[in-house]
Amino acid sequence: MSSFTDFLAGKMDGVALSRDGHLTPAPQLDTIFDSGQPVIWSMQPGPAGILYAATGHRGRVYRIDAAGKSTLLWTADRPEVFALAANPQGDVYAASSPNGKIYRIRNGQATEYFDPKAHYIWSLALAPDGTLYAGTGDEGKIYRITGPAQGELYYATGQGNVTGLMLDPQGRLLAGTEPNGILYRITAKDKAFALYDSTLPEVRALATTPDGAVYAAGLGGALAKKIQATQQNQTQPQDAVPTISTTVTVTAQAGSELKPAPPEVKPQTPAPQATPPTAAVATETTGVEKSAIYRINPDNTVDTLWSSKEENVYDLLPTAEGIVFGTDQNARVYRLTPDRKLTLIAQTNDGEAVRLMNVNNAILVATANSGKLYKLGAPGAKGNYESPVFDANSISRWGRMRWQGAGVTLQTRSGNSLRPDNSWNDWSPALSDSSGSPIASPNARYLQYKATLTTAAAHLDNISSAYLPQNNPPVVHAITVTQQSPPSAPAKTTASAASSPAYSITVTDTGDAGPVASTGTATQTLSRAIIQQILISWLADDPDADKLVFDVAFRGEGEDRWQTLRRDLHDTSLTLDGDSLADGRYYFRVTASDREANPAGSAKEMELISSPVLIDNTAPVIHLQSSARNGSTADIAFDAQDAASALRRAEWSLDAGPWQPIAPVDGILDSGAEQFRLHVANIQAGELLLVLRVADSAGNTGLAKVVLH
Repeated sequence: MSSFTDFLAGKMDGVALSRDGHLTPAPQLDTIFDSGQPVIWSMQPGPAGILYAATGHRGRVYRIDAAGKSTLLWTADRPEVFALAANPQGDVYAASSPNGKIYRIRNGQATEYFDPKAHYIWSLALAPDGTLYAGTGDEGKIYRITGPAQGELYYATGQGNVTGLMLDPQGRLLAGTEPNGILYRITAKDKAFALYDSTLPEVRALATTPDGAVYAAGLGGALAKKIQATQQNQTQPQDAVPTISTTVTVTAQAGSELKPAPPEVKPQTPAPQATPPTAAVATETTGVEKSAIYRINPDNTVDTLWSSKEENVYDLLPTAEGIVFGTDQNARVYRLTPDRKLTLIAQTNDGEAVRLMNVNNAILVATANSGKLYKLGAPGAKGNYESPVFDANSISRWGRMRWQGAGVTLQTRSGNSLRPDNSWNDWSPALSDSSGSPIASPNARYLQYKATLTTAAAHLDNISSAYLPQNNPPVVHAITVTQQSPPSAPAKTTASAASSPAYSITVTDTGDAGPVASTGTATQTLSRAIIQQILISWLADDPDADKLVFDVAFRGEGEDRWQTLRRDLHDTSLTLDGDSLADGRYYFRVTASDREANPAGSAKEMELISSPVLIDNTAPVIHLQSSARNGSTADIAFDAQDAASALRRAEWSLDAGPWQPIAPVDGILDSGAEQFRLHVANIQAGELLLVLRVADSAGNTGLAKVVLH
């Protein structure tokens, strides 16, 4: 393990990870508030170090003082409070959803402030003069609110949802939208400029810097659409509290004021369903860009600073060291420096890092699936890293572990289940020699290590370990024996053809299989069709991907001794001349060995024996018993025999005419010897030639002729 991606797969506790795969102690992570709710949607600072937090799915707003003491400030009549805003005088504005309203909480009392009559209120932004802006859905409208019940439609984006709002240093309103991922800069009522059109469907978190740059996070999952579809398909009593998992996204407001955005809510307990005629559902596609961070420069040019196919960005925060952003992978918090060096600075191991805020030079992180608020402090003096589980694919013997670093101790454990549990061995004593410490964990299939960074200056990178898997035997899955014709050879010259040996088929009127001497002109010999071959092929592999070598042997039925055909074959087939084995039943054995890939003491082999295979090279013999012609009819009696296999086909042909089947006397052609009686009617006068043909199970054919006078 040496790269950022290698280490990112592990579990980090108080450990930071740089882009070049360098582990160091991370900022100390302290829990300052636990809401007891599934998620904290929004945070806002108040006067005298006070902090306000809004939660779901009971729609609560909490007041947290500088000492970390929390007080329940207000409970909405809707399940979600996605957005908060607060002024220096201590007034808090809270937007409830779905089908909710905006409330002002003053001196602990909540009153209705404005009703945009929208299904969702995703975001709020408060101007220095007290003007409040609200981004809504499903119609993507922005409202400008100047007092209780005093509001107007400020800008209609034409999008489905306004998922992020904030004011830039010049007092212009920035709005991120969904589903076309357009970032608007709105300078007056009904007057806007499309600052950036993202390739992703949703622009979420927003932030600005004093130099006029705008930072925006784009998402490919269209989470606003997901939460809409989920809530449209679900009706649930207000006092019911389902068990849920959440995926959330947030946006930023002016300065350090950060605003929430729509979540993805996945109920895990049944709820009454009310499905509308059409319900929009957004999906994410793996292997493509899932989220990105953009910088829109003062001259309106755009730089893509970071993108990911695995993680969603839920909030971002400019700092002196670079952009800090939170994601949905174990609630990770990253820092991206101006030279684009990425460092994972914290991981809470909750579901998502929903909100980020800078308070008194300390970064606060709000999370989902635990609804907690964390504070990042100075780098700790100690950190722990647990590696992902390594799979050796078989029981293995562990060698030595080597690493580079300082101020680090390493321990290992092993087991034979995919996930570490009570069946695993305990953590080993600490390994001390970074140049190569023997691993003390017992032989097993899986291995994991734990690194402890013991000082603030500790660092660790480039870890490797040696292992020797147990050698597994190869497997022979199947053996197939077939008969085939050999590959076609180039055409021979007349001279070579004349001099080559020829196999002949001689047809006699007596039915005898042997040749008949000729006393006249020399008889032309017809060459037998291409000699058949026996192809033995097999399917084999090795679990360890070792190179295999094969031995092939055979024995006849009723025999005890195996005869070797070939040794040390690397191919998975063997071809034999069809005449190399006499007629009979044979077994073929293939032995696979990995001896060329392993030492003699550990090499393994495995064999497989085929089913019995019939070898039959001899044609059936036809014996003519009698033949008689009576005018226009003829009767022929004959029998046929085959020494190796059962007969399968019998036919006759008159004067080289079409072949016609003959049935045996017993009616079933199923044995090695059969008797036949043939009656031929309606034949012409004069001499006629009748040919008999019988084939066996192997396809060998015997012939005989009868001359009818």
